[in-house]
Amino acid sequence: MTDLAFQDYYPDEWSHCYGCGRLNEQGLQIKSRWDGDESVAVYTPRPYHTAIPGYVYGGLLASLIDCHGTGTAAAAAYRAEGRPMDSQPPRRYVTASLKVDYLRPTPLGPPLELRGRVTELKGRKVVVQISLVADGVECVRGEVVTVQIPEGFGAS
Repeated sequence: MTDLAFQDYYPDEWSHCYGCGRLNEQGLQIKSRWDGDESVAVYTPRPYHTAIPGYVYGGLLASLIDCHGTGTAAAAAYRAEGRPMDSQPPRRYVTASLKVDYLRPTPLGPPLELRGRVTELKGRKVVVQISLVADGVECVRGEVVTVQIPEGFGAS
């Protein structure tokens, strides 16, 4: 078993995303992994990720759901094809639609756990449902509809 996250397998040309790009030193660099049939990522917001004192900025929460969803989509595609994430050709997904429901204010301080479940994988499309929990309480739910990036896209 490897300690690498889904995002660690992205080719360099697709690794600059603010939310999940390992090559973006100023970014969030979230890391997603499988936990059975669910994907999981844990992120601890910084004090400057505030909306109002004591609570996380909603845009950050949406970004976490977005990037966890695209990472989960890529990993699910490899899994469905029965091949490792470091095999060729590479699979990378981008967001076609993002729906975020803020259920309650998300406290700033505790680690946030994101859990994703693939609800559809068909052709170039993968749909992921995500739950974001802080201190054992679900604060945000999201749905990410992703599409596969075509080979050669973004290559210089």
